[in-house]
Amino acid sequence: QVQLVESGGGLVQAGGSLRLSCAASGRTFSSYAMAWFRRAPGKEREFVAFISGRGGNTYNIDSVKGRFTISRDNARNTVFLQMNSLKPEDTAVYYCAGRTDDGQWYIYPRNYDYWGQGTQVTVSS
Repeated sequence: QVQLVESGGGLVQAGGSLRLSCAASGRTFSSYAMAWFRRAPGKEREFVAFISGRGGNTYNIDSVKGRFTISRDNARNTVFLQMNSLKPEDTAVYYCAGRTDDGQWYIYPRNYDYWGQGTQVTVSS
């Protein structure tokens, strides 16, 4: 079992930055592919970014490319989402998710086995 705990959310003005962290329990963190999802009010959960177990492969959705960067520190069992040039439409609850790394990348929530509780990000205009 893997437990995930997000932190780093908050209120920021448009154009600002936030860095989300997701700390994982367990000894084999590098064997898990990780992702960030978000859910805006009234919308379904949306894939944001993916990173493979050893960090060699990443993928972002088009709306955050050039602004958001996913990374991980396997020695610290932590995955990050650096968010720059934030926009009001980035307002959402952000969740980290994990699954065993099988060499593929996944964008649907159903493909992930482990979830954090979420952290609120609010971007004011």
